[in-house]
Parts: sequence; structure tokens; C-alpha cells
Amino acid sequence: QLQLVESGGGLVQAGGSLRLSCAASGRSFSTYAMGWFRQAPGKGREFLGVISANGGNTYADSVKRRFTISRDNVKNMVYLQMNSLKPEDTAVYYCAAGFLAIRSAGRYDYWGQGTQVTVSS
Repeated sequence: QLQLVESGGGLVQAGGSLRLSCAASGRSFSTYAMGWFRQAPGKGREFLGVISANGGNTYADSVKRRFTISRDNVKNMVYLQMNSLKPEDTAVYYCAAGFLAIRSAGRYDYWGQGTQVTVSS
């Protein structure tokens, strides 16, 4: 099993950037697909993107040109670089680990506690 801990959230002005980190501890991190999701108050958990065990990326259309996911299998870390942030990006951001690099939150096995990102206008 894995334990995941997100960090790097905070307050940023519209147009700014943040890099979120997800630190993993446990066995076989390098074999998992690592996804990023977010959840705004009153809304469901939204898929943002995923990086496969082999390093291939898939992104949601809403963030495709602004967000980038990377991973470091030596450090057991995954990152979400967010650029050109908008107020509608305000949400709690989560990393997750699963067997398949897919969009459905329900198919991921392990989740971090989330980190708050607030974008001011």
C-alpha cells in the first residue's frame, strides 16, 4: 500500500503559478499511475490529469494547456505544475495512486489528504 501527502498549496493571484507536490511512501510506487484531482465546495471530484507508470500523460481539456504532471520514481514524488491560474481553479487538490491511468476517481486505490489552492482575482 501507499501513503500519499500533498503539499504546496496556498494563495495566489490570478495569472500566477503554483507547483504542488505529492510524496509517496510504501511499496512499488513506480508501478502506479498517479492522478491529480480537485474538488470545489459543493461539487464532485474533478479529474485533472494522470501520469502512467511509464511516464505518459493524459489531461482534462479544462487544464490541458496550463497544468503539467511529472514524477520522480527515485524520490517517490509526483508533481503538478499549475500556470496561468484562474479564480475557478480554487479547490482542494488531491493526488491519487491506481493501477490504471484512467479518469475515474473511483478506480484509484490510494489518496492524499488534499491541499488547498485559492486563486484571487
